[in-house]
Amino acid sequence: MAASRNTILRLINASQSSVCPCHGCRPVVTPTSQLQSINQLRSFATPVQAVEKEYAFEVAASNLRFGDGVTAEVGMDLKNMNARKVAVFTDPNVSKLRPMKTAIAALESQTNLPFEVYDRVVAEPTEDSWRDAIDWARKHDFSHFLAVGGGSVIDTAKAANLFSVYKDADLMDFINAPVGKGLPITKALLPLIAVPTTAGTGSETTGTAILDITSRSFKTGIANRAMKPVLGHEQDTLNTESCPTAVHISAGLDVLFHSMESYTAIPYTERTPRPSNPVLRPAYQGSNPVADIFSLWALETTVKYLPRIAKNRDDSEARKQMLLASSFAGIGFGNAGVHLCHGMSYPISGLNKKGPKYKHAGYVTDLPIIPHGISVALTGPAVFQFTAPSSPDRHRRALAIFNGTTVSDPSITRIPDTELGAHLYESIARFLDGLGVPRGLKAVGYKSSDIEKLVEGTLPQRRVLDLAPGIGDIIGSDGKEHLTKIMEKSLEY
Repeated sequence: MAASRNTILRLINASQSSVCPCHGCRPVVTPTSQLQSINQLRSFATPVQAVEKEYAFEVAASNLRFGDGVTAEVGMDLKNMNARKVAVFTDPNVSKLRPMKTAIAALESQTNLPFEVYDRVVAEPTEDSWRDAIDWARKHDFSHFLAVGGGSVIDTAKAANLFSVYKDADLMDFINAPVGKGLPITKALLPLIAVPTTAGTGSETTGTAILDITSRSFKTGIANRAMKPVLGHEQDTLNTESCPTAVHISAGLDVLFHSMESYTAIPYTERTPRPSNPVLRPAYQGSNPVADIFSLWALETTVKYLPRIAKNRDDSEARKQMLLASSFAGIGFGNAGVHLCHGMSYPISGLNKKGPKYKHAGYVTDLPIIPHGISVALTGPAVFQFTAPSSPDRHRRALAIFNGTTVSDPSITRIPDTELGAHLYESIARFLDGLGVPRGLKAVGYKSSDIEKLVEGTLPQRRVLDLAPGIGDIIGSDGKEHLTKIMEKSLEY
C-alpha cells in the first residue's frame, strides 16, 4: 500500500525516540511487530532520505512578438540572423491560406535568402510523419527553420531541426523515457522561428514536441529547452481569421488545461530527484511562482473569451486575447509542466485510430481524429475532482474563475475543502457543455471494456504523471488504481 512521504517520515522519526513522547520519562519498549512495521516503512522511505528533493527552478521561453501583421517581418528576421538557407514547414491546408502566403512573400522580399517548403505535415503527427520530415530536412543543408501553422507544424519543425543536427541519431534516442531513451540534448540546434496559426498549443514558447507512437497506440514526445524557437510571431490575429470554429475550440481547451494542470502540479520543491547537473533539470519542473502568474492569467482569460469565439469566430478581440492566453499558458506549462489530463489524453487519441475511429466534426481530414484539446478535456472534470484535496486553495481559486466570481465570494468560501472537488467537477463540466464538447469517453466511442487499455497507455507517461498530485508525490505506487477510477468516472458525465 502506498504511503505519503510525510506520513512515512513522521512514523520513522517517532520510532527513533527512546523515551516516552508525552513525558520524556523512562524508555519505551517497542514490540517486535511494531519494529517490523517500522522497518518496512523504512524500506519505503529509503529513496526519500537518499534522494534529495529539488531546490531550484528555471524559467525559459522563446522571444515573442505581438502585433497584427507581424508575420510580414519574418523575412527581415531571418535576414538579420544571417540565414543562408531556410526550411519552411507547413501543412496542406495552411499552405493555401493567408499566413503562409504572407510568410512566403516576406521571404521573397529579401535578396539572397533561398528557402525550401515542406508542406506534408499531418495533424496529430506520428512516427512515420516525423521520419518523413526528418529525412527531408537531412537532405538539405539548412541554416534556419521557419514553421507556419498550428502545434503539429511547429512540433514537426522542432523534430526536423533536432535530427538535422543529430544526423546519425534514431528517433527514439530523444523520445521521453521510458518510451524512448530520453537522451539529453547537448548540441546547439539551428534557429527556429514559429508563426502559430491557432491559439492553443503554446508550442511557439516551449521546447516540447508531441507525436503519436502508433505502434503503441499512445502519444509521447520530446521535452528539452534546447528545442524552443528563438522567436514566436505570436500576436498576429490575421493568422487565425481562417481558423474553423471547431479548431478554435479544441485549441482553446488545450490552453485551458495547460493552465489548470500547471497551476495544480506538485510544487517544484517536491520533485525528485534533484539533478546532479543543471543540464539535467527537466523542462517540466512542477508548479512555481513564475509559472503560477502566467497560468492563472491564461485560465481567467480562456474562461472569459473562449465561449465568445465559440459563438462568433470573427470576434477579433476574443481571438487576440486567446492568442495571448496561449502564449501565457505556454510559458506556464513550459516551465511547470502538465499532468493527468494530458497524460491520459495520449492513449485516448492514440487508441482511437484502431478502436472507436471517432472523427471530430469541423476538421479537414479523412482520418479518425479526436483533436488534442478535446482528448484532454474528456477527463477534465474527474481529474480535478481527484486533485482538489492536494491543494484546496488553488482549486478553490480555479472554481471561483469558472463560476465567474472571486475567492472571497460567500458562494465559494462556504464550500468545505472536502467538497471542493465535487463543485469543481460540476463547474468544469458545465463550461465544457457550453462549448459543445462530447460528454465523456462514451461520446467518442469508448466502452467500459476499453478502460484497461487506456490506463495501460497512460502509465508510461511518467514525464507528466510524476507531476500529478496524489500520484507523482506518492511512494510505492504507479497510480494505476487512481487512473482507472478517473477513466471510469470520465466515461460519461
